[in-house]
Amino acid sequence: MLSGKVDEDVLKWMNSEDDAPWEKYMKLVNKHSGDSEADEEIVRLYRHCNSIFFDNLLEYPEYQVAAQQVETSEISVPTSHDGDFKVPVFVYTPKSLVGNAKNAAYIYAHGGGVIAATASGSKPVLDLTAVHCGVVVFNVDYRLAPETKSPNNVKDFYEAIKYVSCNAEKLGIDLIGSVWPGTVGAGTFCLGALVLLAQRDESHLVKLAIPSEPMVDDYSFGDPLCMTVEERTDHLERRKAYQLIASDLDSQKTSPLMFPGKASEEILSKFPPTILDSREFDIFFTETSRLANRLRRAGRLLEYIVIPGAVHASPMVPQLESSKLWVDTMKTCIQEYL
Repeated sequence: MLSGKVDEDVLKWMNSEDDAPWEKYMKLVNKHSGDSEADEEIVRLYRHCNSIFFDNLLEYPEYQVAAQQVETSEISVPTSHDGDFKVPVFVYTPKSLVGNAKNAAYIYAHGGGVIAATASGSKPVLDLTAVHCGVVVFNVDYRLAPETKSPNNVKDFYEAIKYVSCNAEKLGIDLIGSVWPGTVGAGTFCLGALVLLAQRDESHLVKLAIPSEPMVDDYSFGDPLCMTVEERTDHLERRKAYQLIASDLDSQKTSPLMFPGKASEEILSKFPPTILDSREFDIFFTETSRLANRLRRAGRLLEYIVIPGAVHASPMVPQLESSKLWVDTMKTCIQEYL
């Protein structure tokens, strides 16, 4: 049941964070949301803020313990959709699964709004996920915007899915039991890849999709008076993000690879079974809810999860009660549907 208020431990965590870098970043975004004059500095500051967040995850004992229980390796996925480029993919295998021939794969796109962070920054969370859920994690280090524009970074993730599928036996993966999650901005990559798979009649490659906290559509370009407090606070930042992600925002405004929430009913009906994962006070709550309704009508929604009392990204902080609930919920979903 939703609580109607942010959890006390979440508020305490939020108040303990150093707001100065984010305040500097948001001030610049709010000033230049409609122009490109300060884009380079905005990107630099946003990446700096994300680095602080992900670096702090290394300090949590829960993640340090999990890191000792996995083996880490790396593969490279050759691509040619935007020049010749090998997408790095980090593989985290629980030591208890090493040598098994038929493990479940958990292919992941890291957060950071498509503009910031790296795959390695999410390793602490994914180490714990791998151990707790009993899966082999493939952590895709896709190319970031604005250096790489949409849909080419979405295609990086799509190609990683195809590579794991085509090399499942060599990688010790059971295609019958595999899940493709994406989180935060990269939930867009998960959804975008699902659109591509549906367009190419390849959705059978995915047993279960779990887009988490995803950027879904252009709701942020609407009237902020209609938005929740969190959405209203973030909407100018999101507009700027899309300006940086897009090759040409005007020409891509109806593209489901740019805005997966604009996929047609026909495309949605071809999605694999999908669990949408959100937070009660998430900055993408409304757009995720709308997509959940459309997927339910298309017969492709297994569950719509909303973690009560949580805010965007708070379940990545293991000391929070909402984080423990989220980790247990993901484990239950994987056990139930794989």
